[in-house]
Amino acid sequence: MKKTLLFCFLLGFTIVGFSQTNRMMNLFPEGTILHGNLPYQKDTLQKHLLDIYLPPNPQGKIPLIIWVHGGGWLSNDKYADMGYMKETISDLMKEGYALASIDYRFSTQAVFPAQMLDCNAAISFLIDHAAEYGLDRDRFALMGFSAGGHLASMLALSKNQNIDDFFLPATNRNFSFKAVVDFYGPADLTLFPGANDPKSPEGLLIGAAPLDRPDLAKMASPVSFVDENDPPFLIIHGENDDLVSPMQSYLLNSWLQVKGIRSELMIVPGAPHYGSMFDADEIRVKVLNFLKK
Repeated sequence: MKKTLLFCFLLGFTIVGFSQTNRMMNLFPEGTILHGNLPYQKDTLQKHLLDIYLPPNPQGKIPLIIWVHGGGWLSNDKYADMGYMKETISDLMKEGYALASIDYRFSTQAVFPAQMLDCNAAISFLIDHAAEYGLDRDRFALMGFSAGGHLASMLALSKNQNIDDFFLPATNRNFSFKAVVDFYGPADLTLFPGANDPKSPEGLLIGAAPLDRPDLAKMASPVSFVDENDPPFLIIHGENDDLVSPMQSYLLNSWLQVKGIRSELMIVPGAPHYGSMFDADEIRVKVLNFLKK
C-alpha cells in the first residue's frame, strides 16, 4: 500500500476510491485528482460505477463534462474512447473542466430504457454530491461517442420532457445540461441497415427489430425528443463512417435547427467511425470553443 501511494505521488496525481487500477490516468495532466469507482446506485453492480477526474488547482466551482462511452450498447466500459482522445482530455482538464465517466448496463444485461435509468441515476449522483467534489451544478455538459453519443443526445433531449420511464423513482431530476458534444451517435434506430434484424446492436438494445417495433424504436431515438427547449449541440461525424452513417447526424442536426436550437454539424473528411482523427487540433479547438460559449 505504501509503495502504491508513493508511486501515485511521484506521478503527480491522487487516486481516491476503490482499489481497482485506473488504466487511463496517464492521459491526464499532473495534479489530476481521481475519485474512482464510485457506486452511483448504492449497489454492487460493476456497471453502476463512475469515475470523477478533477483538474489540477481548480478555481471555484468546477464545470463538469459527463463522458458516455460507446460500444454498440453491448461492450466497453467507462475507460473506452479515452485512449484515442488523449489530447482532448488533457486540454479539457487544463481548461479547468472536471470529467465524470460513467458505466451503464449493456443491452445484453437489460434492454432499453435500462441505459437511460442508469445514466440518469449517475447524473443524479453527481448532482447530489456536487458540493463534495466541488462541481458546478449549473454547468454540466455531455460528451458521448457512438452508442454513448446516442445516450448523451437522449439524456439531453428528453430531460425537459421529464419522461418517467427514464428515471428511477428516487432519482433527483433537478438538473439540466448546458451543452452536448455528440461524436457519431445514432439519431434514429430505424435508419440502420440492420433495422429489420432483432440480433443487430439496435435490435438487441430495444429487444426487437426496430422495423418490427417502431414504437420501441421511436422511444429510443434522439430525434423523437427534439423540441424548442433543448441545449446547444456540436455534432461530429466521420465522412467514411461505415458503422453509423453520417446521415444520422445530418438528420439530428436538421431537426435541431428546425426547432431553433443552436447546432453545428462537423463532418471530418476521410474519418472512419472512431479513432485519433477525432483528436486533431481543429476538432479540439472547435470542441473547447463550443463549451466556452
